[in-house]
Amino acid sequence: MTKDVIALTAKMPDTTALMVALTAGGADLDAQAVGDGAVIQLLGAAGRPLVSVEAPVLVQVPGEVERLLGTPCATPVWWTETRASTAVPEAAPLAGAVAGRLAEVLGGAVWPEGAGHLAVVPVTSEASAAPAPVGALPTVDVVTESTAVVLADRPVIGLTAWLSDVLRTTAGFGAALHVVTPDHCRLSLPLRLALAGAPNRWVVQDPACGYYDGLSGAVLSWQDGTFAPALDEAGRPALAPAFRRAEASGERRLTLQFRTEHPAEEDLLVGRSLEAAWRTLTGGPPAGWGTAEPVNLPWLPRQLTDLARSRAPEPTLVTAVGTPERPALATVRVTRTATGVEEDITLSLGYGPAEEVPLGALAQLAGELVTGHGLISMLASLGPGRRDLSLTPRVAVPAVPVSFTLGGRGVAEATLTQARRPPLELTPVQIGPQRRPGLHYPLGDGTAPAAWESLSVLLTHLRTAVPPLP
Repeated sequence: MTKDVIALTAKMPDTTALMVALTAGGADLDAQAVGDGAVIQLLGAAGRPLVSVEAPVLVQVPGEVERLLGTPCATPVWWTETRASTAVPEAAPLAGAVAGRLAEVLGGAVWPEGAGHLAVVPVTSEASAAPAPVGALPTVDVVTESTAVVLADRPVIGLTAWLSDVLRTTAGFGAALHVVTPDHCRLSLPLRLALAGAPNRWVVQDPACGYYDGLSGAVLSWQDGTFAPALDEAGRPALAPAFRRAEASGERRLTLQFRTEHPAEEDLLVGRSLEAAWRTLTGGPPAGWGTAEPVNLPWLPRQLTDLARSRAPEPTLVTAVGTPERPALATVRVTRTATGVEEDITLSLGYGPAEEVPLGALAQLAGELVTGHGLISMLASLGPGRRDLSLTPRVAVPAVPVSFTLGGRGVAEATLTQARRPPLELTPVQIGPQRRPGLHYPLGDGTAPAAWESLSVLLTHLRTAVPPLP
């Protein structure tokens, strides 16, 4: 596995501290800045990157370090990642020396425990003098014409700024990103969403079958420069036995997927609809937000709005997190449209076996979003899932819909009379203003899979109720 080593320091790594850290390989190694100065690389004899040091991130959100690394850590704290190449044996201890020196100079600790040290690591391997493969991304482990392969080993593999950049780069030239991990690793929800769908994959190492897809369970093999399903004698993908081991912890995950629309006015604050949902379901606002993991900024809709405006007309994608006591995590995509501003939000909340899921608050939330936040639609579902909201490479029982909400625009298009009379044994609740109401459709308590059929019938009814365009 590629070695990631993280320095968690009380003080910001300044020029002096970085110079001390970069001498960990002796005087013979060169250094260069890449990514507009956001990354510093230690180079081998032929200019091959050995260790990349990412720009430090000030993590101000309590519990964020523990969520991703499993290590309690007081905040604020400076998070500085070093990533070692797998091509050179000395690179991993060199990364540990860089992080160890930062922690020694600035005060702090190194993750993983025991990886940091202060010794000089001379690099003598012949591999360090070999040129990097043509077209290689910095410290990406394998690059072929079709696929970039990243090897990772952390408790939770998150959508870091570096991994986001790799994902954007590979997508830019039509290639896939395959993240390869041992089977004890878990994915964060933002990374799971980023890897959803071909050609990207979560590839899990398994002693029994070699590799399998951590999201679908398909056995994989390395074929023509990429990981692809291994077919059985009948030509069908095989399912890894390890993937079949379902986890029955009794923990559950409530997920809300909703869209809102707003006029593009000067005083608009994006993120308010997410905060309203968070307060209704948890009693407080999000703890923090950021464009990557670790989520580093305290929750402040004004900052989020300023970022979205600076990036328009390009969309803005951010992540929000809750407190350690009430695990919650959301992804928000803000898009400037011809008619205003839309927010596409996925909010997930984790609950232990003895904790009550606040299904009774969904109708209240629906009314608030329709009345004050321009709700287009919202689907709420409940299913098994870890309380900490990370994902394991195991088969999971699908979540079951518990309610669907249609905002005022959709109800007006379908007509209130038609939308209030779905061919189902349920009574929708009228919500929002009388002149432009929405409708909230309760579908169950999350225990009956038949709710999927009810949802399908409902959506078909609403679609056919809308008259065709001329």
